[in-house]
Amino acid sequence: MRHLLRLTALALALFPATSKAEVVGKVGVDWVGNDVIVEAIPDPKVEGVTCHIAYFERSMIDRLSQGNWFEDPSNASIDCRQTGPITLGDIDRSRDGESVFRESRSIILKTIRISRIYDETNQVLIYLAHGSELTQGSAKMSLSTIPLYDTDAAQ
Repeated sequence: MRHLLRLTALALALFPATSKAEVVGKVGVDWVGNDVIVEAIPDPKVEGVTCHIAYFERSMIDRLSQGNWFEDPSNASIDCRQTGPITLGDIDRSRDGESVFRESRSIILKTIRISRIYDETNQVLIYLAHGSELTQGSAKMSLSTIPLYDTDAAQ
């Protein structure tokens, strides 16, 4: 048990969240107390962009009945919008993009992440919500894009 606590502390120290999320909604989905949580996450390097991510949170009753205490599903849905004048900070412009946000979905093995990719050719910011597991990847993902051109000038 002591070894597990040390690993957890190490994982939290090595992988801190890169942005602050604010819970803006919580919708009950069944009688055992499982919920869908909606969080607002401002992009820390792109002023004027806020992403909203929705994910499933298991209740204590569900955890007791399923026997898997420390894990939530890593599925997530994302949508991002311009919430003010957009100012690109010092963002990663490579094809790999960069992590904007991550949140643990188990003690140490699974996280939900939001990555930002800059499509310079098309002048679009791409936000990808995806699960990440230590032992295997996850095909669960959701995508949102924000155009950087002036839509009023294009008309």
